[in-house]
Amino acid sequence: MKVNRHAKIIELIGKYHIETQEELADYLNREGFKVTQATVSRDIRDLKLTKIPAENGKQKYALHQESGNGMSEKYIRVLRDGYMSMDMAQNILVIKTVAGMAMAVCLAIDAMNWSEVVGSIAGDDTIMCAIRTTEDTPKVMDKIRKIVRQEE
Repeated sequence: MKVNRHAKIIELIGKYHIETQEELADYLNREGFKVTQATVSRDIRDLKLTKIPAENGKQKYALHQESGNGMSEKYIRVLRDGYMSMDMAQNILVIKTVAGMAMAVCLAIDAMNWSEVVGSIAGDDTIMCAIRTTEDTPKVMDKIRKIVRQEE
């Protein structure tokens, strides 16, 4: 349940300008997660969320971006926790995820900033990634395999 809630939080803060813990709790409750402000506070700490300036001059929650290779620990964990399988159709990579986690896993893949990935879209449990070339598709598959097979 915690993994799904964390995935939903990542999705929500990517979709909405959420300024407070109470706002985040309201969104989660509307999505069917029965949470208290204390639970949300722990989740924010676990996810290492930070506040960044929003376009309206206020602040909003965002994932903390680690410097370096762009693969924050949280993105790696979301990819690892949500991944089920993948298959390729030339330069299209189709990734299957745990139900309800495709958007969070898609966000994690996009955050990797791999030059081979042109873009991706997600449904409930399926992601389609457009890969730059047919030759690049196995390279991306290898990168994903390495991440999901790592031990924590």
